[in-house]
Amino acid sequence: MEGECRAPQARSSGLPAGGGGGESPGVDGPLPGSSGSSALLQAEVLDLDEDEDDLEVFSKDASLMDMNSFSPVMPTSPLSMINQVKFEDEPDLKDLFITVDEPESHVTTIETFITYRIITKTSRGEFDSSEFEVRRRYQDFLWLKERLEEAHPTLIIPPLPEKFIVKGMVERFNDDFIETRRKALHKFLNRIADHPTLTFNEDFKVFLTAQAWELSSHKKQGPGLLSRMGQTVRAVALSMRGVKSRPEEFMEMNNFIEIFSQKINLIDKISQRICKEEREYFDEMKEYGPIHILWSASEEDLADTLKGVASCIDRCCKATEKRMSGLSEALLPVVHEYVLYSEMLMGVMKRRDQIQSELDSKVEALTSKKADTDLLTEEIGKLEDKVECANNALKADWERWKQNMQNDIKSAFTDMAEENIHSYEQCLATWESFLTSQTDLHLEEASEDKS
Repeated sequence: MEGECRAPQARSSGLPAGGGGGESPGVDGPLPGSSGSSALLQAEVLDLDEDEDDLEVFSKDASLMDMNSFSPVMPTSPLSMINQVKFEDEPDLKDLFITVDEPESHVTTIETFITYRIITKTSRGEFDSSEFEVRRRYQDFLWLKERLEEAHPTLIIPPLPEKFIVKGMVERFNDDFIETRRKALHKFLNRIADHPTLTFNEDFKVFLTAQAWELSSHKKQGPGLLSRMGQTVRAVALSMRGVKSRPEEFMEMNNFIEIFSQKINLIDKISQRICKEEREYFDEMKEYGPIHILWSASEEDLADTLKGVASCIDRCCKATEKRMSGLSEALLPVVHEYVLYSEMLMGVMKRRDQIQSELDSKVEALTSKKADTDLLTEEIGKLEDKVECANNALKADWERWKQNMQNDIKSAFTDMAEENIHSYEQCLATWESFLTSQTDLHLEEASEDKS
């Protein structure tokens, strides 16, 4: 919670040495991010990655920091603190550029997995170099997400693409699936880098820069399985009490999340179905043109007309394929990313309720004087600060998330509309040109008959 109370409002205005933009050619546009994965369907799923104890990384110009520095609190060096201060007239310039690229397959006697190259360029003083290069696998991203949730329980952590895919929809480590996941992982890291608080998280820095270290040692620092199970049961009980004492503003927030989740899930399913039906239509239309060419060989009087129809169909196929590409690469990933966001938001609300419930239970104990009064008073004071920090962090991040969501959704649907208009205009112009040529041909033939 300390990190949330000390949330920085902006980053320094420097630019990374040797770097211009943060994304290389071919890197994804708007997506969670997304992930435009087919895993949203209700079907049997296939596990792509197995849990492992080690974190394979390779680094350039980086040295491993002291393991004691793995703290969820904000950076405390003088230059780091300067980065957290934002002056009203200071432009919000980017000082951390991250690119995820070059997926690479690794085959061992035990498993097969994919790693992705992560290049980081920065001008921040707390980094000991201006450029880093590491390789990470999906499980490493999952570890980072979990550490961010532990350190910032009421901040909205960007979602990761699912670990599972629908059986029969995508082959294991299919090129299209790997590329979709790469784009989603790229968006995940850049969402964190652009966040005013998460970007300064120490585990995020280690993820981007560490040369070689084992994840198992850090797992041992957390609670064991039985302890986690006990905490989960207690968290559920506390969160149920937290719902009863949830302030009205958070009740409204929760209602919004429930409605948003229902709508975005429905849009996601319909969009996936439309995409599938359009693909089937496209595959059939591709067979339609060659049939007219074959037909023209046996119809001498209709040969030119039939060949003209085949040419129009071919051009319409190309326009349709481009439109479908825009749908699957632009709209679907954005919509599905916010499906994952809706699930993330529900988890954030539960964690907020749990913190609130801890305070309520102590106040109740003090009222009934079931424990040492002085000790309870001290604990209540600390919990009140914790609740205030949690609430303020969530409210600030909520407004930021809503603005980003509205911009992303609006942009995705606007781009889709423009792409549809352009595609249909191309098809319309193609058929109008064909009709004009046929009309002119008919008039010429009529003129010849009269003469």
